[in-house]
Amino acid sequence: MERRRLFQVGVAGIAAGALAPDGVAHASPGAAHASPGAAHPSPGAGDLRPPAVPLAVRSPYLSTWLAADNLPGSWPSFWTGRTTAMTGLAVIDGEPFLFLGSPSAPGPYPFPSLRQTSLTVTATKSEFVLERAGVELTVTFLSPVTPGDLRRQSQPLSYVSVSARSLDGAAHRVGVYADVSGEWASGDARRPITWDQRTTGGVVSLSFTQSEPRVLAESGDSAEWGTVVLSAPVRPGLTWQIGPDGEVRGQFAARGSLPGTVDPQKPRPINDRWPVFAFHQDLGTVGRDRSAPFVLSIGHVREPVVSYLGRQLPPLWKKYWPGWPEMVAAFHADHGAAVARGARLDARIERDATRAGGPRYAALCALAFRQAYAATDLVDNDGEPWAFLKEISSNGNMQTVDVTYPAMPVFLYADPQYLGLLLAPVLDYVEKRGYPHEFAPHDLGAHYPNADGHLSGTGEEDMPVEESANMLIMAAAYLARVPAAERQAYAIKHYPIFQQWADYLVEHALDPDLQNQTDDFTGFIAHSVNLALKGIVGLGAMSRIAGYAGRTTTYLATARRYIADWERMATDPSGEHLKLAYDLDGTWSLKYNGYADRLLGLGLIPPSVAAREAAWYLTRAATEGVPLDLRHGYTKADWEMWTAAWLKDHHDLRDLLIDGLHHFATTTNQRVPITDWYDVLTGRQQGFQARPVVGGFYALLTV
Repeated sequence: MERRRLFQVGVAGIAAGALAPDGVAHASPGAAHASPGAAHPSPGAGDLRPPAVPLAVRSPYLSTWLAADNLPGSWPSFWTGRTTAMTGLAVIDGEPFLFLGSPSAPGPYPFPSLRQTSLTVTATKSEFVLERAGVELTVTFLSPVTPGDLRRQSQPLSYVSVSARSLDGAAHRVGVYADVSGEWASGDARRPITWDQRTTGGVVSLSFTQSEPRVLAESGDSAEWGTVVLSAPVRPGLTWQIGPDGEVRGQFAARGSLPGTVDPQKPRPINDRWPVFAFHQDLGTVGRDRSAPFVLSIGHVREPVVSYLGRQLPPLWKKYWPGWPEMVAAFHADHGAAVARGARLDARIERDATRAGGPRYAALCALAFRQAYAATDLVDNDGEPWAFLKEISSNGNMQTVDVTYPAMPVFLYADPQYLGLLLAPVLDYVEKRGYPHEFAPHDLGAHYPNADGHLSGTGEEDMPVEESANMLIMAAAYLARVPAAERQAYAIKHYPIFQQWADYLVEHALDPDLQNQTDDFTGFIAHSVNLALKGIVGLGAMSRIAGYAGRTTTYLATARRYIADWERMATDPSGEHLKLAYDLDGTWSLKYNGYADRLLGLGLIPPSVAAREAAWYLTRAATEGVPLDLRHGYTKADWEMWTAAWLKDHHDLRDLLIDGLHHFATTTNQRVPITDWYDVLTGRQQGFQARPVVGGFYALLTV
């Protein structure tokens, strides 16, 4: 018997061939890589077939994607690829059709699939349009991001809405069924879970949690504590059930409704008859006008959220609501306003990104937005809001400085205060907790969600020049975007630690010794030209911070002196480009750290150097971008967009970098939340996926 059944044994009438969605074929650039049977995305020059479509993407542990083109016929999955099953059925004039998921059963499969006609991905939502039997169904996954509104941003919840309308002018009776499986609660399907149902504030919630939770622990990058909540507002025609997958779906198929019962056989392992949590909503008779949407919310609620040096920190939402039922009720009450806010934010991002780099750039920004924000959690630190970030997929580090750094542009564009919340725990750690090094830390802990620190001075992946410059650049960029009074107070408060890091750079930035740096997969490097550039720009950043604090310093003069020496030592004997390292003639690399110079308006890098680099990169390009350096065929997508922003006046290069990344994203066979590390020659992912560094795609919107 297969692992997840549509019905229990004995339910008749199955046709296995109908499992395959009958989507509309489409061709895209590089069609050799494209998936067959894909539906057309929304029209326009920016058309992008996402490597994986974001569905419920809201936090490090609420991160469910569709690694396919069509909504029916594939299971949604956690960013790791582990199934987080959702099933959707639409009953049209008494006949059921599959619109979401891939349920299976012994014997023939009874339901045909709706035919997907379009997919539109914006910054905050993914919208699927499907049709059959004279009815059009619109299924929208909205994971709201609310810049400047911590109350709403703190809610670890995502919407799913379904509406219907008649296509043929006839009246049609439509009902919608949706369920999620217990797999959302753990990375290990052998773990026992328990469940409950309640109604609060006019919202019905079906919740489930591990019966023996392991607080602040992970399994396969999934949280092993917390509560998964599926909710819907009370309205006529709403029914629900908790029970084994085959039994619940069979009940619905037989009666067209659900009985409102809770399976008493709990707790039990997730893979023991696969408990599901289901709602059905009768939409009534629909005509040409779109029906009122059936709105669900899905969330993963954790308390505590993280630990910080032994202290368990609660979620920030607890500051606003006494418990998750009240928070969920407020989330549903806000749905209409959330849709409107999301539409305004989507339109702003599309408009600004199109102006900055064209429709293809706008499509990349739309794909990156939820992924960047969903790597973070908001917590309450004794009344002060903090944000924590997980280094997703690369190693799971806690609050990695050189992951926050490449993600920085999305926060600078959308919500600079959020960047301040991400910097706050790092500053607390070095200023108050006894961090022993003179340079900035790499991270606050080996693995999320535990910020255990490295106060012994050992066990950390030290990147002295890298992280010290990163912190100074981020602080200066943040301060340039906050009110003047706040800017001065912040610069004065943290001046001693900023000065400490800057003084370290005075000694080490111009010619770094053998050090690790953010591209650690390339190995340690001495005399790195790009790392030296970052350190020098870090000194320029310190000059800005000093100015905000009312201090007069020589940091800018030092940076200007260093940049002249840097250009002399870094220029290849050919005169055509800069080198990878001072002592390696005939080498080159992407000098993406030039972006920070432009971001801060320091004007350190001579225009002639920038022009030479732009011309050189054009000669090194492949179909899908420019390699990171001459040693490999791979590149980093975030750094490509940083380079495009630094050299944005060189339109040929800017457009080449955008088009190359867009082509990769649209044609890659690796159906994962977009990677930032791929080979420009083969079009293959090298590693990494779902990481927040794609916030770096927003670099062009910050300069």
